[in-house]
Amino acid sequence: MDLLWPSVALVVLVVGLFLAERRWPVGVAKLEENIIALLLALITLISFVQVVARYGFNSGWGGALEATRILFAWLILFGMSYGVRTGLHLGVDAVIRLFPRPLFKAAAIFGALCTLAYGLILLHSGFLAIFGVDVGGNWRQSGAIGYWNFMFDRGTGLDDLRYPNWVSETFGVQERVQRWVAYLMLPIGLALLSFRSLQAVIAIALGERELIVASHEAEELVSENLNTLKE
Repeated sequence: MDLLWPSVALVVLVVGLFLAERRWPVGVAKLEENIIALLLALITLISFVQVVARYGFNSGWGGALEATRILFAWLILFGMSYGVRTGLHLGVDAVIRLFPRPLFKAAAIFGALCTLAYGLILLHSGFLAIFGVDVGGNWRQSGAIGYWNFMFDRGTGLDDLRYPNWVSETFGVQERVQRWVAYLMLPIGLALLSFRSLQAVIAIALGERELIVASHEAEELVSENLNTLKE
């Protein structure tokens, strides 16, 4: 598959998310929360059923461990952008808070730009060749997009996760679930991270947000619950 189509699909996803968020901000926020909750619920359910099956019936699902690993990876990759949007990522700002206000804002913007650069480089580092950087090897296979595209072309299956028999018989697919299916969240998660980081850069520049991280979350929790024990 040409890299153009995965790239276009990611652009459409980001643009669609941007437009949907402008129209239904609360709905988009709840959708993200529900996706995270669903992933957590699936991990918990699979693990619970596997324990009961193993110790109660000396049985179990052979692909349970691989499925939970994949779901956990999806949770992390999707949660990165959610954490940036909601300001949940913890950070240390003790030094930059000593700066004068203009310099503090510049440092905050620089930090958000670094996060944006991190997401873009991991998404597809091939674009660095434009700036004269030697990305090495086949630039088309660099980054998450290139790696996912490589796996899509190969069609390699996972080790233990298999399609139900009726799926293989009905649709004529191979027995083992393809790796590109499991790795689908890799480019999606990094694209969302890059998008949310860009939003953070703009918000900080406009004065709508202070930092890309939540540096004083612990202090706020302590102040909110200061009198809980006394009561």
